[in-house]
This record gives sequence, C-alpha cells and structure tokens, in this order.
Amino acid sequence: MITPSANVAVNQFVVTAQIVESSTMRYTPSGVPALNCMLEHASEVLEASQARQVKALLKSVSFGSVAERLAQQEIGSSWLFKGFLASPRGTKQLVFHIQEFAQS
Repeated sequence: MITPSANVAVNQFVVTAQIVESSTMRYTPSGVPALNCMLEHASEVLEASQARQVKALLKSVSFGSVAERLAQQEIGSSWLFKGFLASPRGTKQLVFHIQEFAQS
C-alpha cells in the first residue's frame, strides 16, 4: 500500500515508450528550446488478476537540454522516460513533461 507523507504532493511518471512523432524544435519567449512529441507505450499488466494488453499514446513535451537531446533521437526508438503530468492552461488534456530519458 502506498501512503503519501502528510502535506507532500507527488507527481512523478515513468514509462517505457517509443518516439512515434516529433515536431520541429521551437523556442519559448525566453529562448529555451522546446520539443513536442508523441510517445507510444505497449505492455501487458495484471489487473484484478487478469492479464491486460495496454497501449497508450502520450502527448509529450520537453525543454532545454532534454529537448535538444530528444530531437536527435530516431522515430521508432525506445526509451525509459521520467517526468510529470500537467494540463496546459485552459485545457483538460494531460501532457507528459519529460525531464529525463535513457535507453530502455
């Protein structure tokens, strides 16, 4: 059982996924590199003692040196991604903010 500490908010997301789409590098108004991409995850997990095939497309974004590194990776390559989930202002859609990634 997971028990969070009192008054401590946690927002961490870790997933293995393939890069299936990547936009052109853009820059924030303050000049920070930013990269939007789509990741695809596929696995099998146990849920209620039953095997379940899981597939998910994740709208993702990275900034700074992480964006610069990610922009150099090939479409279809698999990685272990770590970061957090957030909704852009004015939307209800979740976006995965990639803070680091490594070969899976």
